[in-house]
Amino acid sequence: MPLYEASVFPAVIFDIGTAYTKCGFAGEMGPRYIIPSQVKNRKGETQNVWDYKNSKELYENLKEFLKHLYFRHITMKSQDRRVVVCESLLCPTVFRETLAKVLFQYFEVPSVYFVPSHLTPLYTLGIGCGLVMDVGYKEASVIPIYEWTPVLRGLQILPLAGKAIHENLRVLLENSNNQAGNDKAAVKRPPVDDLTEEVLEDIKVRCCFVTNINRAKQILSVYCGKEDSSKLPPSPPDVEYPFNGDSFLHISGRVREEACEVLFEQDNEEMSLSTMILDSLIKCPIDTRRELAENLILTGGTCQLPGFYSRLQKELYDQLSKPRYSEKLKIQTFKFHQPPCIENYTAWLGGAIAGAMITLPGRSVSRESFMENNTLPDWYIPESAADPDVEGFKNVDMDPGDVDEVEYIFVDAVLDESSSLGLNLPVHIRYAAHSCNLVASVDTDKALDSASFKSA
Repeated sequence: MPLYEASVFPAVIFDIGTAYTKCGFAGEMGPRYIIPSQVKNRKGETQNVWDYKNSKELYENLKEFLKHLYFRHITMKSQDRRVVVCESLLCPTVFRETLAKVLFQYFEVPSVYFVPSHLTPLYTLGIGCGLVMDVGYKEASVIPIYEWTPVLRGLQILPLAGKAIHENLRVLLENSNNQAGNDKAAVKRPPVDDLTEEVLEDIKVRCCFVTNINRAKQILSVYCGKEDSSKLPPSPPDVEYPFNGDSFLHISGRVREEACEVLFEQDNEEMSLSTMILDSLIKCPIDTRRELAENLILTGGTCQLPGFYSRLQKELYDQLSKPRYSEKLKIQTFKFHQPPCIENYTAWLGGAIAGAMITLPGRSVSRESFMENNTLPDWYIPESAADPDVEGFKNVDMDPGDVDEVEYIFVDAVLDESSSLGLNLPVHIRYAAHSCNLVASVDTDKALDSASFKSA
């Protein structure tokens, strides 16, 4: 029986991001709708779904938001379709559980499958190993995926994303307007304080770009006082951005070029997007680093900026030549995958693929199960998700409340081709091995005897 087949009632796929939400149906090549993650509260004010004070307010926000999605956009009965939610590994537990309550109790959906948003981009490429970087609105995160399992030890997070560009853009525009304060032109110019997040994002998308590394180094050397201002490279063309139909905002070439530099300028701790990838590789098992470096996957709307891929690749090679990384990493090649869609909904497309598989019911949390327990497990890996046909695979029945009675199976110290400890292990032990980063241990007996492995 094929793993992927069409259904009369395909599942609904939700990817609720910090800035935008993608929704559509399983098996389709793109989301039906991409809308802002905003909802009107009881006072009639528009606020972000993620801005809440307590779980009660979050429940009301999600209820109104999902009601807007179901009955205005996708226009269907919620009771007829399963739901797949693409969630970040860093999603707060209260948000996850409240979302499940809204879906099960208010909308009465049959089941919900929470799939990690860093794992779904690999579904679009058909590979099980890759280093996934998500550069969205609020933060940038990097996590290695090896044998379809996140290596949590290599997780890297920094607030270097769209919001950081907006803040830097506002500062640059304010400084640029102050320098042009003596301009006697009759053109009406709006104050920078009136620029909302939506306007700043539109300016970023329409006017800004990521410059090449050589120009960036020249600009940085001048601003740091190492070079004279005459060494600055020629400025890109200025633009006049129309604002409210009756005024124009002057955006200089320097502002257009320097707005995105905040992503690559290292802070006091010498951290940037490129160092996040290299630091993540260092924390991965040594026999997985080369494969991860040759399978880089970028997701998130910020990655769509012109020149982003080229600059990030140049930054990686430049950082790799410095003593900080040259002594620890012997990687010579970085390769980027190109998913079959644009970056801002790559995670959603992977969720649409997962939602079209016949294994969806076994991996989902049913409404009956949730209404009985009223809780969600952190890592939902039911035994039905295991493949009983895998050679050497053995399931062990266990009482979830009595971990001490788990039967631990010892295996030979000879590793398989994927350097995995998953041979002859029960499902929960196999996934715990990957989560504890024991996938490349050369002493298997010690790994299985370790306290962290048993506690997992």
